Amino acid sequence: MNAIRPLPRRYRAIWISDIHLGTRGCNAELLLDFLKQTDSDFLYLVGDILDGWRLRRTWYWHQTHNDVIQKLLRKARKGTRIVYIPGNHDENFRDFAFRRFGRVVIQNQAIHVTADGRRLLVLHGDQFDGVVRHARWLAFAGDRAYQAALSVNTAVNWVRRKLGFRYWSLSAYLKHKVKKAVEYVSRFEAAVVAEARRRGADGVVCGHVHTAEMRTVDGILYCNDGDWVESCTALVEHADGRLEILRWADLHGSALIGSTACESSSSPTPGSPRSMASSAPSIR
Repeated sequence: MNAIRPLPRRYRAIWISDIHLGTRGCNAELLLDFLKQTDSDFLYLVGDILDGWRLRRTWYWHQTHNDVIQKLLRKARKGTRIVYIPGNHDENFRDFAFRRFGRVVIQNQAIHVTADGRRLLVLHGDQFDGVVRHARWLAFAGDRAYQAALSVNTAVNWVRRKLGFRYWSLSAYLKHKVKKAVEYVSRFEAAVVAEARRRGADGVVCGHVHTAEMRTVDGILYCNDGDWVESCTALVEHADGRLEILRWADLHGSALIGSTACESSSSPTPGSPRSMASSAPSIR
């Protein structure tokens, strides 16, 4: 007899960002697992979905990257309202703002109104990154260093998987331990919160810094949906307007993360992503 698949978890809205399709660090299999097991009325792609910076230097595109795109388009055909907000790694799509591609609308920013009436400004966040805006050469250099850290991370997790340990992100660990990185994230949070206040919004949803977070800053709700390279996280809205961060790898990721990292690094067809989920405290 065929196994009965569980019904998808239903949410009012989902936000995901920083997938970085076209890179080896992208966790496509976990992301596919997340997309198959969740459904929503609204789905926001909050930037850096494709990594144009990396693809211009080295072409890498795994079959699972195609699968992610096909799954997103299938959701759009079935009625999910998908809004694609480009980031700095896929900034060329900003030239197509307010165009529709396969029922996916591209916008540089958006306002989402939750079920309980809160107005959330949705943007990628690179506009508030001084390095990206004023020193692009330094941003590219930093991207190369970051990719090197992810390569080490892949090797470390291959060994951890063989020893029976769970997934662990070296780059995320360094980001939380290095003082300069912590200060950078803190300044970024303050900048996007100030923009939300200037726009009269009750909160802001962003990506860019690959650090999932949900907390109130000076009366404004700050939500970062994280990424699908290091933490594999998503922000979701429940039917009553409650917001929650899902950390998909914590719930489903042990086997998938290890296998994808190994396959992606050796695949003759370059490129791939993944996903994770565990719940942070819900905020109304």
